[in-house]
Amino acid sequence: MDPTLLISPAFWSDSTPAVAGVFPGGLPDDPRLSGQVLFETSGSSGNPKWIALSKLALQTSAAAVNRYLVVTASSCWGLVLPLHHVGGFGVAARAYQAGCRLEIFDGRWDAASFVSWVADRGVTHTSLVPTQVHDLVAGGHRAPSCVTAIIVGGGCLDERTGGAARALGWPVLASYGMTEACSQIATCGLFSLGFPYQVAPLPVLPIWQVRAGADQRLIISGPALFSGYVVREGECWIYQPRAGEWFESADRVAIGEDGLTPIGRADLLVKVLGELVDPEMIERELMEISGGKLVSGGFVVVAVPDARAEHVLVAVFDAGVDAEMVDGVLTEYRRMAPGFRRLQEAVFLKNFLRSPLGKPRRAEILREISGS
Repeated sequence: MDPTLLISPAFWSDSTPAVAGVFPGGLPDDPRLSGQVLFETSGSSGNPKWIALSKLALQTSAAAVNRYLVVTASSCWGLVLPLHHVGGFGVAARAYQAGCRLEIFDGRWDAASFVSWVADRGVTHTSLVPTQVHDLVAGGHRAPSCVTAIIVGGGCLDERTGGAARALGWPVLASYGMTEACSQIATCGLFSLGFPYQVAPLPVLPIWQVRAGADQRLIISGPALFSGYVVREGECWIYQPRAGEWFESADRVAIGEDGLTPIGRADLLVKVLGELVDPEMIERELMEISGGKLVSGGFVVVAVPDARAEHVLVAVFDAGVDAEMVDGVLTEYRRMAPGFRRLQEAVFLKNFLRSPLGKPRRAEILREISGS
């Protein structure tokens, strides 16, 4: 899809179903898909399905984000993320909703080129993933004065790296969202730039109502919620509308007066020696021990089925990660971790599978290292 189409009124007024990406086959002939945009998601299981978001919901989300980040007609949204992901699509939708400029970063990601592009095009607002922010910090790149806000999504940017980015002038704001919510649910506001960078808690955008259900699963309701799923049944794709005004996700959260704190995925919890373990929590601990040298997207902890222990935990790294640094981090982790949270020998993969936003493809990585 051409990003410039998304700043045209013709796109938003067209009721023909649209696909952000390439749909594998023919769309279901279902009138309920009128005015919907489909986004692919694999979830933690790796099984693909498509989420239907109405154009009205996408514009509702765009308007809420623009209000929250004080975007005006004189602002400029910069598109860096892929358009087939809701994070990138949402950037274009916000530019259309605000009636402001949309600039598109062409070519492969390169931190130095990004900095020049931001300065040359006068980009005020954009969205990045943690790996991209890490590259800006690692290169010591200072932010151009035009930048007002950078939403960081698609993973957790640790406080050390976020603080270093702020010191270089990058106005990074932690956020939490999901495709089912047209992107953002909770985001640090511009006011937070006067304080040290924080990962959480994150203020919930006014359009959302949230609560925590069983196992601390996020339950959410609001006008930008998805319409339904398109799923495969045999050789056909069928549309399954969302049931009810509230949606229970697989994300675990803590909700307090100050906002929402993401905890991890409920469907990633595993039993090891009879104890419940959260692999994502171990990943955060490893990043903290590394002092920011390990970054989100460069490794993953997976649970391999085991006849005796139910599961064993394995840290899997991109082959480009410094092996000596990893050894030091894992040595320190093993010193402090109880037996049921111990990690097996680290695995390094040349073909470390990631999504377009840099998220490790957990299910595929697990299959590769377990040989199943």
